Amino acid sequence: MFRGNHPTRVDEKGRLKVPSEFKRTIDESYGGGQFYITSRDGKVAEIYPFEEWQRIEEKLARVSNFNPAKKKFLDRVNYYGQMVEIDNQGRLLIPQLLRDSADVKGEVLVFGNLTYLEVRNAEQFRKHLEANPITPEDEKTLADLGI
Repeated sequence: MFRGNHPTRVDEKGRLKVPSEFKRTIDESYGGGQFYITSRDGKVAEIYPFEEWQRIEEKLARVSNFNPAKKKFLDRVNYYGQMVEIDNQGRLLIPQLLRDSADVKGEVLVFGNLTYLEVRNAEQFRKHLEANPITPEDEKTLADLGI
């Protein structure tokens, strides 16, 4: 499982240096060096070990091709998405289209999201946190979930 926030950099060529804490999880749990990098909104880069992405695809394959939500989801994740391999120095190339739309250049935040990683522009994420505090309704929902 991926958890926590580990700041890092995306270099001038668009390569993300995977933080060592996440690289260790990748090596221990996934072994492979293939990833699917995509986004559902163009604002956040999502990095899935290929095994995790395949689980999503298997679920989608069971849904009718006429399902509009499936079509919207696939349109977005295919538009932004690319298969990539981790290099010998532990770097992943973020697709140019996604780097530009999510503004993931220079200093970025890499969040563990259980089965995948999120890469966000550091300044934009700080503003997002300030603009979206946890509400009493959120606290109730979490309590109802036993969290």
